Amino acid sequence: MKFQNNVVNNWNSKYNKLSKIDQLIIRSNLLGSDLKVTNFGGGNTSSKISMKDPITKKNETILYVKGSGGDLGSIKKNGFASLYLDKFNSLKNIYRGFNHEDEMVGYYPMCTFNNNPRAASIDTPLHAYVPYPEVDHTHPDSIIALATMKNGRDIIKKVYGDSMGWLDWQRPGFDLGLKMENLINKNKNIIGIVLGHHGLFTWGNTNQKCYSNSIDLIKKAQTYLNSSIKKYSFGKPVYKKKSNPDFEVKLISTIRGNLSKENSKILHLDKSDITLEFVNSQNLKQVSAIGTSCPDHFLRTKRLPMVLPSLTELFKNENKIESVIQSYLNKYKDAYTKYYSRNKTKGSPSLRDPFPVIVLIPEYGMMSFAKNKSTARISSEFFCNAMNVMKGAEGISKYTGLTEKEAFRIEYWELEEAKLRRMPAEKELAGKVALITGAAGGIGSATAKKFLSEGSCVILTDIDKSALKNKHDEFSKEFGKDVVHSIIMDVTDEKDVKNAVSESINFFGGIDILVANAGFASAALFEKTSTKLWDKNMDILSKGCFLISREVYQNMMQQNNGGSIIFVSSKNSLNASKGASAYSVAKSSLLHLSRSIALEGSVYKIRSNVVNPDAVIQNSKIWQGDWTKQRAKSNKINVKEVEEFYKNRSLLKVSILPEDIAEGIYFFASSKSKKSTGNIINVDGGNITSFTR
Repeated sequence: MKFQNNVVNNWNSKYNKLSKIDQLIIRSNLLGSDLKVTNFGGGNTSSKISMKDPITKKNETILYVKGSGGDLGSIKKNGFASLYLDKFNSLKNIYRGFNHEDEMVGYYPMCTFNNNPRAASIDTPLHAYVPYPEVDHTHPDSIIALATMKNGRDIIKKVYGDSMGWLDWQRPGFDLGLKMENLINKNKNIIGIVLGHHGLFTWGNTNQKCYSNSIDLIKKAQTYLNSSIKKYSFGKPVYKKKSNPDFEVKLISTIRGNLSKENSKILHLDKSDITLEFVNSQNLKQVSAIGTSCPDHFLRTKRLPMVLPSLTELFKNENKIESVIQSYLNKYKDAYTKYYSRNKTKGSPSLRDPFPVIVLIPEYGMMSFAKNKSTARISSEFFCNAMNVMKGAEGISKYTGLTEKEAFRIEYWELEEAKLRRMPAEKELAGKVALITGAAGGIGSATAKKFLSEGSCVILTDIDKSALKNKHDEFSKEFGKDVVHSIIMDVTDEKDVKNAVSESINFFGGIDILVANAGFASAALFEKTSTKLWDKNMDILSKGCFLISREVYQNMMQQNNGGSIIFVSSKNSLNASKGASAYSVAKSSLLHLSRSIALEGSVYKIRSNVVNPDAVIQNSKIWQGDWTKQRAKSNKINVKEVEEFYKNRSLLKVSILPEDIAEGIYFFASSKSKKSTGNIINVDGGNITSFTR
């Protein structure tokens, strides 16, 4: 199989008319938007720009270099650190040698230009000391494939001749920057440097030339790989892709549940061509045991994945799948803990999460797990990069990894640990997945927004396709595409419900919170209540809640990690209204449904509670219909007086908003109510007729 299609040079000559900093941003975005060039958050770019010092008014050469963290594909000016180049050059005078590498990072802020708060990365010397104004550092799969071959240096020479330099692997930092400077000064003909097991550095006198050099060198590597690679890099395929949807849902739930005992994890599922080629291959276990060799990869994926038996073999053990998965996870945990113990030193950071990030399953694909969806997706992308690297190296030569000791030094590097310490504290619902029915309506969308703001992933479901799309687009824009998923679902259709829950599990890994909110309202005098109206109320308000809660409950059982089910009922569940018998009876059924789940679910730590709203008029789809007219008639008031009527009916004399109900729902979803089940919260401003007894 071929390696990859060639990258494309997307530089437009019109960019040359822009400012130097704008050209740097565009160059960075072009490089970072192609995963064949560099992975998310990886690589860095720089530009040495003449600028006027704000104090002395003298022209100074300022190094703009991608700061610590961030992504080239989306970086803007504020993502770059800016440093006085002459000051940074002066650091050479105080450098005490390789054994004092890390202390140099503490001097970088002293070189800051214009009080820029963006921290300079450990890669800064690798840019500062390259004697050219424009510098690119990328992580192309094709280049790293060459750089991880057993005879990588010789292969680089064969592909590039004298135009490419080579430096053996070492951690990025001050010493490597000096070595690069020395290599370039001694070899004026080279236009790039390959760093063993790491990536590519290129440069140029202009932004266009630098970018073009990067693309041309990557193309050359791709061309060589495609012309020389074996048919089966990983050995012949021994498995074929298979499908077993019901069991796959069970498998996902079991794995996620066991990985989430201490910290909740979110799934990203990948079944791309490179993944299936690797997991179905003869040499899967052999190659994966070598480990991810590029540090930029394994910092996201861990050095080793967990390899499970094939989907067929796992299915044979369906009845004891829990113990099978636990056994594999415990073996991985034990091996990782021993890896830590073998390599730790006195100053090493504490042992981190010992469970796998990447799970490989023949006949099926790859699962990646992380504390949030975007991190899980990015980890998956990184391992796809790693598999491409393995494919290229194994297809021509022999894939090699870093030594275990060196890999540990990178993974537990104090400077990497410092990055983790700077991460913001996790929000209350981080790592949780919530499914909300009726999510396009007032209460549903307010709840979704509340959950998303508290770190949850949210599945929006509704029967209204147009309204659901609008909410999906709105929340994706505000919170990011990774954390929102929408599904058209009719809560009264058992097949629809089952498919929606399965889709949710495949997308996020499982469901931790259910908000059964979908509904409608009707009014009719008892003697005029038709069986059609009665059945509609029972189907949507009672049966619909039963179907979705039963399906989610089964997933929560399989995860064996607790869960929270919240029913949005009504004040009418405690105090019936005149002219709304069908509605009142259907809503009241939710109280006993919730209590029944609380009784049986307690064994599995599944909590079930009810929120009773009253008269949520603003932004309500229900109150926008005939319900308002019906309630006005029943209470013998004008339609325009409805909101004021209900406001004054409450003890607190307040209007109830969707956001108020969302707060009540959030309470039952959060750890604040972890010891509460079978309970009711009325959010009604105080309706004395609905006091619980």
